[in-house]
Amino acid sequence: MQNHKRPSLKNPEILFLSFFGIGFLPKAPGTFASLAILPFLILLGSKNPPIIFFIPPLVILTIASSFITQIAQKKYDALDPSWIVIDEVIGMSIAWLFIQSHNAYHLFLLFCLFRFFDIFKIEPVRYIDKNLKHGAGVILDDVVAGLYAGLTYRIIQIFEIIP
Repeated sequence: MQNHKRPSLKNPEILFLSFFGIGFLPKAPGTFASLAILPFLILLGSKNPPIIFFIPPLVILTIASSFITQIAQKKYDALDPSWIVIDEVIGMSIAWLFIQSHNAYHLFLLFCLFRFFDIFKIEPVRYIDKNLKHGAGVILDDVVAGLYAGLTYRIIQIFEIIP
């Protein structure tokens, strides 16, 4: 039996998974979620803490998101609903771990790289997206896209391909 009721933002799990409702935007919710996390990342980066400081909270966020996504999948009878955008937030945050500059130009480049890898789903992102439909799978493809984006950014930076 399918549950067709629309998720409510009054529900904390929906507010979380939709990144404060961004997931319910009619067009490109994943893109907007990837953009929406940038001011927070800029603020965090402006304090210049060691990158290791961010890894434990990001791991906890990723694991919690996987479990909460799985619960929502069952509750709303949907495998990967477009309103779940916490995966884009996590993927963009992972990509951000690789950046040493926090200026707008470099963040825009990182954003473009992340969206490229998230949209075009280069292997193993495609495999994960097609075959792992549980909560962790929904999150994991964006984790890998974030890793690809971050590593690509570092290669561009190391070889001075783009200033």
